[in-house]
Amino acid sequence: MSSLSLAVRDSSTMLRRNLLHARRYPSLTLNLLLTPIMLLLLFVYIFGDTMSAGINGGVPDRSAYIAYLVPGLLLMTIGSTVIGTAVSVSNDMSEGIIARFRTMAIHRPSVLVGHVVGSVLQSIMSVVLVGLVAVAIGFRSTDAGVLEWLAAFGLLVLFALALTWIAVGMGLVSPTAEAASNNAMPLILLPLLSSAFTPTESMPGWFQPIAQYQPFTPAIETLRGLLLGTEIGYNGWLAVAWCVALTVLGYFWSTSKFNSDPK
Repeated sequence: MSSLSLAVRDSSTMLRRNLLHARRYPSLTLNLLLTPIMLLLLFVYIFGDTMSAGINGGVPDRSAYIAYLVPGLLLMTIGSTVIGTAVSVSNDMSEGIIARFRTMAIHRPSVLVGHVVGSVLQSIMSVVLVGLVAVAIGFRSTDAGVLEWLAAFGLLVLFALALTWIAVGMGLVSPTAEAASNNAMPLILLPLLSSAFTPTESMPGWFQPIAQYQPFTPAIETLRGLLLGTEIGYNGWLAVAWCVALTVLGYFWSTSKFNSDPK
């Protein structure tokens, strides 16, 4: 068997293993998925009129605020879901299964690849579920054709891949599952400091550059432009640049830590 065939076979096996774990222990995924859904319902039905009035010059328009809110929450869903990946990786490292894998004749990187691919699949499924809830309460995409939908899907997958590699690195450096969950918490907090809930122009002047150029805001504005026809500008290139940079950083961080860890 060639090296490529061996890598594909072992990575597929590790992917099935992680998907089986997610199916047998769904509580973690469901708990993380509930966060963006609860925020969606809270901001639409409790704060919707007030928030929309602030954005629309004093005129409440809950339907317009739903359209504004959903792209950010879809990306926040990815950040929430990959926390489970950090916890899962930390559990594997602390329970000794990785040490056993290292004694077996398997393609070594396949352990991480299984976690990454499984997490990306779970993230996309979570995004679909949150999207269905958003449609049920009134979200409608406007000015989005086939190309825009494909670009939006590609952005979501790329963003999920980037955050997953970062989450894997966080899991590898965390001694316990609780520490992994805490270390990955910024992946949920960063969307709160972005344009997900309110325009960055409404924030204090000193804070606007931080909100505008952090990873979530360019991705949110790009997704918002693809689905709603708003101006994307430089955000598209910046979002892709952030995704590529985080993927490369997370990959080299994770593989370096995984290969050097004596456990």
